Amino acid sequence: MAQRHSPGGSGQAEALGLSAVGAHRRPAEQPAALAIARASQQVDFVSIAIARSPGRPGRHRKPEQVSSGYLNPLRGVSGLVPERIDQGVDFFGSGPVYAIGDAVITDTTNAGWPGGGWITYQLTDGPDAGLVVYVAEDVTPAVQVGQHVTSSTVIANMFAGAVGIETGWADPSGTEAESVLPQAGGIGANGPFPTRVGVSFDVLLQSLGVPAAPNSGQPGFGALPPNYPS
Repeated sequence: MAQRHSPGGSGQAEALGLSAVGAHRRPAEQPAALAIARASQQVDFVSIAIARSPGRPGRHRKPEQVSSGYLNPLRGVSGLVPERIDQGVDFFGSGPVYAIGDAVITDTTNAGWPGGGWITYQLTDGPDAGLVVYVAEDVTPAVQVGQHVTSSTVIANMFAGAVGIETGWADPSGTEAESVLPQAGGIGANGPFPTRVGVSFDVLLQSLGVPAAPNSGQPGFGALPPNYPS
């Protein structure tokens, strides 16, 4: 069977300086087109390499979120309202409270502070590994001592009580706020506020996307012991 050709076949293509197959440019004219195509590919490869480079923060994420592996522990709280920095940082709202990162629960009770709740956990990973975090007051514990948790674990449920919650750095034993210890200035519930230990924890929370406290940015009282983020 005779092969059919579309109108304006090889003769027309040759007259326009094109080959009959696929209407590609002649070999003599290919280098310029190839150079443009290759330059475009190189740009694409550079873009991909930048996007895939490890440790590079996402467009809307702060560097601390990528480098630390920690997540906003109050991301599930409804009606979250930041209050003052004191020994830790105070908040009002209701909903689940997560661990900041990988940790082990060191204490949990329903008595002690106003509202009754007290949970502490020791971070086991990230830049603050070894430090102890407390969540206190209007919370109901959802974990047990010795339990291993991650940033996806709900450690407590916050209820809209009279005082809200307080969260911050606890002393190594997990029995009280770090600010109470002599090396942190011995600052208890009567202030003066904000404590430097509380400011330290507020800065960490802000880096994870938690709204700043109203007195954020004010000079802190007391001292910040070694190994705590400043």
